[in-house]
Amino acid sequence: MKFSVIYEDNHLLVVNKSANLLVQGDATGDMTLVDLAKEYLKTKYNKTGNVFCGLVHRLDRPVSGLVVLAKTSKCLERMNKIFQQREVQKTYWAIVQRQPPQAKATLQHWLVKNEANNTVKAYTKEQKGSQLAILDYRYIKKVQELHWLEVKPLTGRPHQIRVQLATMGCVIKGDLKYGYPTPNLDASIHLHARSIDFIHPIQQIPIRLEASLPQEPFWQWLKKNEKLAN
Repeated sequence: MKFSVIYEDNHLLVVNKSANLLVQGDATGDMTLVDLAKEYLKTKYNKTGNVFCGLVHRLDRPVSGLVVLAKTSKCLERMNKIFQQREVQKTYWAIVQRQPPQAKATLQHWLVKNEANNTVKAYTKEQKGSQLAILDYRYIKKVQELHWLEVKPLTGRPHQIRVQLATMGCVIKGDLKYGYPTPNLDASIHLHARSIDFIHPIQQIPIRLEASLPQEPFWQWLKKNEKLAN
């Protein structure tokens, strides 16, 4: 399965995306999460013609975990506002190469994207065309010869977690683009969008969702040895 449904109502569709599934179309022309979600809705509800499925936010292709989609334009507009106003809490788990210098901290950088090679560089001071990126991290523990972090981004910039952690010396396992020495066998990186919290845009009730870990061997080892619930 390329994704599993975590939550669905008349307004929202929240899924757990597998690594290496594109969220939105790019130059490769590969099938995307949005394409698959539309097919899912079309089949489930026996719809004919076009199906609306709006993308609220993105995950990089090699990253797994929660993605929020809107089933109506009204919901999409309201969810976009929630994200723009930072009234959402996203929590990621990252497996990184080195232990961070502090047990917990806030990282703040100015990011500049190189469109030619699809990489991002982090600076300590504002640059021309840069975007401010802020995240909180917390060190959880050492796992095998690697290190497990909880990361909560306060902004949503392209490659933000990947480049900010790498700049700190904590390159994510498998992330060749930002300096990890070897690839993962499935070309994923060990960054997982674990949970999300927000107020439902229509029903105005608190929503908290959690995505189970991928079937990839290291994540499953972590699940088994740390006795994680899912």
